[in-house]
Amino acid sequence: MERKTTSGNSFYQYTDLLIIREEPAAPLHQELAGIINVESITTPFTKQPLGIFFNRILKRSFDIIFSLMVISCVLSWMIPVIAILIWIDSRGPVFFLQKRNKRNGKLFTCIKFRSMIVNPDADILPANKNDKRITKTGHFLRDHYIDELPQFFNVLFGDMSVIGPRPHMISDDLKYEGQIEHYRNRYNVKPGITGLAQVLGYVGSTENINKMLERVNLDIFYQRHWSIRLDMIIIWKTIINTFFSSLHRKEI
Repeated sequence: MERKTTSGNSFYQYTDLLIIREEPAAPLHQELAGIINVESITTPFTKQPLGIFFNRILKRSFDIIFSLMVISCVLSWMIPVIAILIWIDSRGPVFFLQKRNKRNGKLFTCIKFRSMIVNPDADILPANKNDKRITKTGHFLRDHYIDELPQFFNVLFGDMSVIGPRPHMISDDLKYEGQIEHYRNRYNVKPGITGLAQVLGYVGSTENINKMLERVNLDIFYQRHWSIRLDMIIIWKTIINTFFSSLHRKEI
C-alpha cells in the first residue's frame, strides 16, 4: 500500500485501520477513533460496501425518505423566510446555482441559498472567511450551514446523497486533480451534503495542499468503510456542529 506523508501528520491513501492501531496516533487518527470503533472494523479490500447493489439501494432509500422529510418539514416554510432575508440584504436571486461534479465525473447543478452579492467571480473564486462578497445574511447562513439545505432537492433528484464527499468547485477539482493522487476517487460515489471530513472540521476553502490531502483521504476512507451506522453518526454530528459550529469549525 502506498504511503502518503503530510507535514506534521502521517496518513494513508486508502487508509487501513490496522495501520492506525499499529502506529502512534496522530491527531487525525484520534478524531477518527472518536467516531468509529476501530477494533470492530475490517477494511474491505476486494469490494467497497457501496459497490454492492443492495447497499446502494439501502442508501438511496434512506436519501429519498430523509430528503422528503427535510423538504416537507423544514424547507417548506424556511424558503420563504430566507428569501425575504436575502432580498432585504441584497438584490438578486434567492438561490445560487453552480455546476459541480457528481458520481463518475458527470456534472449537475448544485443548489444553495445565495450568500454573496451577485458577482462575476462566484464560479471561479472560492469564498474565504472574511470575504467582502458575503452579505450579512450570508454570514449567518454559512455559519450555521443553512445555505446548503436546498441541496436536499439535489438528493431527491438523485444527483447527491445526504452523506458523501462534498462536491468542490470545478475550478478546485481541476486544480487538485493534478496535485493529489487518487483525487478523482472521491467521485466513485455520489457527493454529499455533509460527510466524514466535514464533521471532523474539514470545511471551507483551503490553499494548504496537505490539508486538502487529509480531506481527500477521509472521503476515500468513508467509501471503504460505509455503513448505515456510520451515516447515522455523521448526521448526528452534523446536527451538533450546526448548533455549535463556532466551537468546531476549522477553516482550512
